[in-house]
Amino acid sequence: MTLRSPVTPRRTPTPTRAFVISVVNAFITKLGTIGIGIALARLLGPEEFGTYAVAFVALVAVLSFNELGVSLAIVRWPGDPKDIAATVTTISATCSVLLFGVSYAAAPYFTAAMGNEAATDVVRVMAVCIVLNGLVATPAALLQRNFRQGQRMVIDQVNVWLGAGASLIMVIAGMGAMSLAVGRVLASLVAGVLFLIYSPLPYRFGFSVKGARQLLAFGLPLAGASMVVFAVGYVDQLVAGKMLGPVALGLYVMAFNMAGWPASLLSQPLRSVAPATFARLQESPEEMRQAMLRITGLVACVMLPIASVLAVCAVPVVVVLYGEPWASAAVALAWLAPVAVFRVLHELFYDYLVVLKKSVSILRVQICSLVALVPALILGAQFAGLSGVAAAPLLVAVAVTSPMYFMALGRAGLRVWDILGNTQVSLVIALAAGAISWVFAEFISPRLLAVGASVVVGLVGIMANLYWRRGDIKSLRLLQGEPVQP
Repeated sequence: MTLRSPVTPRRTPTPTRAFVISVVNAFITKLGTIGIGIALARLLGPEEFGTYAVAFVALVAVLSFNELGVSLAIVRWPGDPKDIAATVTTISATCSVLLFGVSYAAAPYFTAAMGNEAATDVVRVMAVCIVLNGLVATPAALLQRNFRQGQRMVIDQVNVWLGAGASLIMVIAGMGAMSLAVGRVLASLVAGVLFLIYSPLPYRFGFSVKGARQLLAFGLPLAGASMVVFAVGYVDQLVAGKMLGPVALGLYVMAFNMAGWPASLLSQPLRSVAPATFARLQESPEEMRQAMLRITGLVACVMLPIASVLAVCAVPVVVVLYGEPWASAAVALAWLAPVAVFRVLHELFYDYLVVLKKSVSILRVQICSLVALVPALILGAQFAGLSGVAAAPLLVAVAVTSPMYFMALGRAGLRVWDILGNTQVSLVIALAAGAISWVFAEFISPRLLAVGASVVVGLVGIMANLYWRRGDIKSLRLLQGEPVQP
């Protein structure tokens, strides 16, 4: 039976309120990271930034399966999460400590494979974040389940600003790439304390054999899928570092981060709200499908104009923000901007299938995508350098990953034509915004003015899309049982 309430109390957490808070959180966070990131990039340069990028890739690799996927079970657990919380904490903490030891020992081999042995100590320092992440996996999942995005916003803001500020001070002091690692560990430690303070349930360890079996049965396929998801998402950086060197890796990571700016404003809030929303509707399949279609349409109407403008204005945007030493990153940004759209949509498909318990389908999609992506990246790097590495993920997203997700969704009762039909108007508006922005980028001088004019065009495109889809916003709120102002 679908969970509804005819009247929602003012202070009761709801999916819409949680999503709005998450967007505000992501927006403020991204503004801070962009500003400080620009300062750090200008101070470090592509080579030092590439050294940090090697360590960051290693960290993300381990975090992708750090707690074996069991914490996500709390989000969709049909009963009282108190029954499994202690077991989740024990599994998460144990795995994180073990993985820290493995990561510390394997750091020299990983950095040698990446062609940058100078990053070994940076990798080892960053590995401390693995333990911190595992210790607070349960409180983080509980906050997500209960739509406590206000408290999560406090934690995220402290995490971002403390880490970035500390790193900036240490970079100015001459610590180089190590400053970024130390800042990240310091921020993660403080954020971990806040997670414990805000945890909806008392933090405790415990172990239930029956509960562990259920958790691992759910989590292990997801952990495997997450490992493959990481590989699909970051193997491009591994290939760039190994085949093109640390400088090219620094340029590629910078382009990757820039392409992800708009995606992170939408992706992170969606990942914090969408699974719990789908879980609430899972006993009413038709309402769950309608929610998915409307969310997909809203994602497209925001992401497509941004990606279009960013792709055609890659050169002026990079030069204006980071300076001429980073200009070569523009060739990668032009390809990676549309990849960001697919990344957000694929994450949404992933979350939908998780709630439907289609873990095997998810794993199949990710494995096939990885098998296709690795040779595409190697050939791209060999024959077209940085541009070829950036083009490969777009090719695989269009030709392999998206069709396979569509087939998995179709088997779950969600037709591909319904999904694509929700994006047609947004795509037309995005192409128009991109064409206008290309004219600005080519013929307006100085570059700062061209970038400013293109940003305005992109915002107009987004507003036009949102106005076109205003009915979906209202329908989503009604579908979730929230009051809608007349």
